[in-house]
Formats: sequence, structure tokens, C-alpha cells
Amino acid sequence: MAFIYYVTQVQFEFGAIKLLKQECERVGITRPMVVTDPGVKAAGILQKALDALPGLKVTVFDQTPSNPTEAAVLAAAELYKTSGCDGLIAVGGGSAIDCAKGVAIAATHEGLLTSYATIEGGSSKITDRVAPLIAVPTTSGTGSEVARGAIIIVNDHRKLGFHSWHLVPKTAICDPELTFGLPPGLTAATGMDAIAHCMETFMSAAFNPPADGIALDGLTRGWANIERATRDGSDREARLHMMSASMQGAMAFQKGLGCVHSLSHSLGGVDPRLHHGSLNALFLPAVVRFNAEAASVQKEHRLDRMARAMGLATGSDIPDAIRAMNARLGLPSGLAAVGVTESQFKAVIDGAMVDHCHMTNPRIATRDDYQRMLLESM
Repeated sequence: MAFIYYVTQVQFEFGAIKLLKQECERVGITRPMVVTDPGVKAAGILQKALDALPGLKVTVFDQTPSNPTEAAVLAAAELYKTSGCDGLIAVGGGSAIDCAKGVAIAATHEGLLTSYATIEGGSSKITDRVAPLIAVPTTSGTGSEVARGAIIIVNDHRKLGFHSWHLVPKTAICDPELTFGLPPGLTAATGMDAIAHCMETFMSAAFNPPADGIALDGLTRGWANIERATRDGSDREARLHMMSASMQGAMAFQKGLGCVHSLSHSLGGVDPRLHHGSLNALFLPAVVRFNAEAASVQKEHRLDRMARAMGLATGSDIPDAIRAMNARLGLPSGLAAVGVTESQFKAVIDGAMVDHCHMTNPRIATRDDYQRMLLESM
């Protein structure tokens, strides 16, 4: 049976940050805790959010690491409880939003955080007691502002997914102006993350025509505008389309992702210094080539349909086009360029085989398949 759900309230416009207090009132948040990171604070975006919350008692947690960790979640949850907060506002990229989702669980549910992870059977344990969350993305990549999941590195170094419809933010405030100061390298990496989401969800075999349409349109917008946004960070039209592509990729998450994310989640746990979006960009060519032989992909001409959205002649052109795009964007040329060695492959494959995205790839990968994809991505 197909389950199709769309999804939450989105305020999408330039200057939408001004609506933050209005959305707190709508949701019933009177004592918010803002979850953000040092970079967002240094860029002045945190202050914009605080300026949009006049009259409210606001607590700030600004120590989200570049990959959210269980330790950060628990520290923020303790601050949330001792400050008497009644809701969360995440201001930042996917890390801040995912950290806030972890806080929404940890501050309101008993027991170990890991017991709520998807692969531990924890999704059904996450209830409507979660703290209400408003998400304000400052990058165009993860789309976590409209997604039901969070990715957190837990204390035993696994990078785990936490998924529940209760975790979907009550409001997503998508203000493209907040991405104007994003550096070119981060614009490229997060943008390729959004493109990977659109591609992987579209290739998934699950039946969800609305998600297919949303993902394909998101791919069209992302592929046509990522170079412009990277080259000129103040290009309003490009920034708008990249934020939309990010949001659309995550709206289609409900179909499931695949081997790109199985590998990047696992490798990101093995080496948390690596950027998730860059890893997705590096793994995409090998995974697209692997998926080309999947019966569902062939039957529905999914690669050719993606190729048309990307302005390419055929689906077989996609892997080389992605490699060329990565080069033009200045992203790493391969895993070796970011310090990955073959000695890490076993640990990466171990993690990929049990990742929550492994079983939703249109073609189920074996350990040998993952080994070949890693070698091809070096």
C-alpha cells in the first residue's frame, strides 16, 4: 500500500523571517529555544531571528556541531528543560534542524536517545509529545525543514536516522535571503545534496506519483541554477530556485532514498569531518550507474526522464554530467581527495548494509556492490 502525505505549512518568500513571531503564535510557542550554530550566529542570521521575536522570552543554544551529535542534543535538551521552554525554533542548515529534532525527542521522551532510532525500531516510540518545532533553513540542501527525519551521530559513533511524522516541523519558514551570504563551496555542496535527494527519491521504486513530480521539478530547478548560485551568491532567482529544490527533494523523501545516502551516512559516521553534501555528490555517479540495471528504473525510463530534466540526451549521460558538474563547482574529484582510504571500506560497508536507506534503493546492493561503488568513487 502506498502512503502519501503532504506535509506541513510553508512560508516561502524573500523576507519571510519576519513571520517568525506570527508562526510561534499560530503554533502556540510562547517560550522558544532557538537551536543554531556558531556560523549562523557569526553571520548575523541568529540576530535576525531574535529581532523577529519581540516580547518573547527566548533561550538560545548556539553550539550545534557541523554534524549533529547525541552529546549536543542532550546538552540542548537539558537547557530546554531548565529554561522552561515550550517549543523550538531551528535556525541554520540541516545540522541545526536535525539537532532541534533530536531535542524535540530527548526533552519530552524518557530513556536513551538511541532507542528512538529507526534501525533500533524506535520510530513508533516517538509520540505527539515531541516539542513543537519551527524550522528556518539557512542553506539549500537537506530540506529538513519539511522532512520527518533527522540524522544524528550517537555516542557509539554510528550516524543514525530518527524518523516520525511527529518530527515534521509545524512551520517551515523558507527565506532565500538568508542564503545570500553562504560561501561558494558550501553553496555547491549543499546544492548537490538537494539534487541528490531529488534524484534518489525519483529513482526509488515506491509508488508515489506526487513525490515523483515534485522530485523531478526540483531536479530541474536545482540542476539549472546551482552554478549560478555558486558563482554569484546574491543572485536572487538562483537562490530562490535552489531553496525550492531543497524543499522539494525533502518533500519527496517519503518514497525513500538509496545507496547514495547509505554510503554517505555510513562514511560520515566513520569520519564526521566529511561534508554530507559533498559525499552525496561523489557517490551519485556510481549509484546512478548501478541503478540503471534496476527493473523499475528501466521499465519506467526513469534515467531518461531525469536526463531530460537536466538537459541531457539520455540517461546514460547522467554519471559523466554529474562528475563534470562537480568539477565546475570546485567540489572534490573523488573520495581519495578528501582523505578516504580503502582501509575504511569495511566499516563503511558494514554501516551501509544496515542503514535505513539501504532497502529503499531500487536495486538492493550486496557488500560486493558497495565495494565496487566505493572504488568507482575514489
